[in-house]
Amino acid sequence: MAKTPSQSAPVPRLYIVTPLVADTAGIATPLQDALAAADVAAVLLRLAPADERTLINRVKALAPAVQEQGTALILEEHLEIAARAGADGCHINDVATLRSAAAALKPARILGAGRLPSRHDAMLAGEAGVDYVMFGEPDAKGARPSLSAVVERVSWWAALFEIPCVAFAASLEEIEPLCEAGADFIALGDAVFSDPRGLAAAAADAGRHIGARVTA
Repeated sequence: MAKTPSQSAPVPRLYIVTPLVADTAGIATPLQDALAAADVAAVLLRLAPADERTLINRVKALAPAVQEQGTALILEEHLEIAARAGADGCHINDVATLRSAAAALKPARILGAGRLPSRHDAMLAGEAGVDYVMFGEPDAKGARPSLSAVVERVSWWAALFEIPCVAFAASLEEIEPLCEAGADFIALGDAVFSDPRGLAAAAADAGRHIGARVTA
């Protein structure tokens, strides 16, 4: 659905993307501290490979730390265990499976779509009934579009579609241009997890970058 010119730009919220998680004990407290320090709408949980029972146990171990803060826990892939493990939704990186994922998850849970390299793929995701699309995240090899390419894609989507858009920022400095482009959410991964100040301080700083844009 197209947006009308009278609609104001959204006030973006943060969306934290974890590294591949195997040690839930090591990430639970820093994640809780980060959620207390900033307005985080969702956490995308990426799991290191393991057997199904181990994967479910990892989600169950982290879910309370996230959900008790009023933040949604979204599981990357692993559609088959998302509901059983207590996740709030699932993030799918294959546009061809989005319709079946929507049938399995909705309306009770959130469905997000990523790895959408073309405008056509993004529109297919929208037609499949996703709750958000993500642009700019690294691919399986760690490669990522340029900031200008991500800004262009976000601007295009925000101008035409009602479905929320998550823009992946590779650094805190990218937050403001992505906000200006019209992103509804700003995703951050290594930019906050690798920050020497710690996850909570980095998340709080990211929130200030959004605040600087909103109040400018």
